[in-house]
Amino acid sequence: MIPPTRQPRRSMTIAVLVAGAVALAGCAPGSSAPPTPSSAQPSAVRTDAAALGNVTLTVWDQEVRGGQAAQMTQLNTAFQAKYPNIKLNRVSRSFDDLNTTLRLALSGNEPPDVVEANNGRSSMGAFVKAGQLRPLDAYAEAYGWKQRYPESVLRYSRYSADGKLFGEGNLYGLPQVGEVVGIFYNRAKLAKLGLRPPKTWPDFETALATAKAAGEVPMQLGNLDKWPAIHVFGTVQSRLVPADQISTLAFGRKGASWNTPENTQAAEQLTGWADKGFFNKGFNGQGYDPAWQAFGKGQGVFLIAGTWLLADLQKNLGKDLGFMLPPGSTPDAAPVATGGTGLPFAITAKSPNPDAAAAYIDFITSADAMKVLTGTGNLPVADTGKQTVPAGPQQDVFTAFGTVTAKNGLVPYLDYATPTFADTLGAALQDLLAKKATPQEFLATLEKDYKTFAESNG
Repeated sequence: MIPPTRQPRRSMTIAVLVAGAVALAGCAPGSSAPPTPSSAQPSAVRTDAAALGNVTLTVWDQEVRGGQAAQMTQLNTAFQAKYPNIKLNRVSRSFDDLNTTLRLALSGNEPPDVVEANNGRSSMGAFVKAGQLRPLDAYAEAYGWKQRYPESVLRYSRYSADGKLFGEGNLYGLPQVGEVVGIFYNRAKLAKLGLRPPKTWPDFETALATAKAAGEVPMQLGNLDKWPAIHVFGTVQSRLVPADQISTLAFGRKGASWNTPENTQAAEQLTGWADKGFFNKGFNGQGYDPAWQAFGKGQGVFLIAGTWLLADLQKNLGKDLGFMLPPGSTPDAAPVATGGTGLPFAITAKSPNPDAAAAYIDFITSADAMKVLTGTGNLPVADTGKQTVPAGPQQDVFTAFGTVTAKNGLVPYLDYATPTFADTLGAALQDLLAKKATPQEFLATLEKDYKTFAESNG
């Protein structure tokens, strides 16, 4: 996933044939009619944002944490300075709040113009199926997005027009950031324990045991929100289950099964960690934010989490913060890690301002925007290799992302699998970790959801 050089931006009006697109003359806010049905219709795509007249663009995003909020504020200010005719009405919500409110907003008559929509079937897939998002292929052609981003990135925002196939079809969004779930660690605590960053997975488990014996919290986890344990389980799973099988399961395709010896071993290893006290006390009842914040305050040796926490953790721990890809069974094992892209920015089907919305998305994903993301402690999904970052935690993250993408080692988030899988997997993991379900019962629950969907989805 080494990003190509961005092509020059073109400011002109381009007449295109939008295959499978929603007509730009679709319903405006306030209309009671449904969106124009998807069909191949000619539409004029205008990329000269300064010539669009006075526009108010409502944007919903989930960039609420320190570094995330900083880059959004900086880019929005720069956009409005360049295009004073476009006023931004930004609504910023937490990830969970956005997920809760977005479905209702998109089904109404006056949805936002631009939204960050979770890539998974339960969000973006459902919105595509309902005709609530606009295909962006015409804009991708006009702005050169297909040259800016490799297909390995764009596939995370592609769906067939009926929402059935994930990873192929029309483009419905564009992300700003790259993501990889790895292992944050406290350098000072490791040194105090006489340890170095583990080179193998057995070394990592040994380090957890050593930390526990020394009275430290080996690993912080806050699983009240249910989804955080998905990242921990996915990390364990990808040490044991072949990457191609994980991808088949995560994209909800036929041809794989949760009921395998390797998945059973992953579930047993996770419950073994809980039995050995490798997590903080009461982890199933602690929120996600309190958990990573506690790690940032020096409580805990390790934290399995995504690179989106870099800016906030570095602010608290400084050079004591380290980040690494989950190690394999041997030091030279090929890298495998959960990850992909951050939530992509999409244009709603009922937006009366699609050209302004596309200009905004182009601006916040440009080469200049990638520099802003880097400067605010985020991980840009494009031009990553062109950024200059200081030695320390940020360099750790950029190196890890570059390594795993160069080796095609990213596997999708498990909650992508089916429209209901995020809830199914999150609840099942809580039960597994609380000893309310055995590993076999846990996997049977996942298999039922996965197989029912895969077999009915054609």
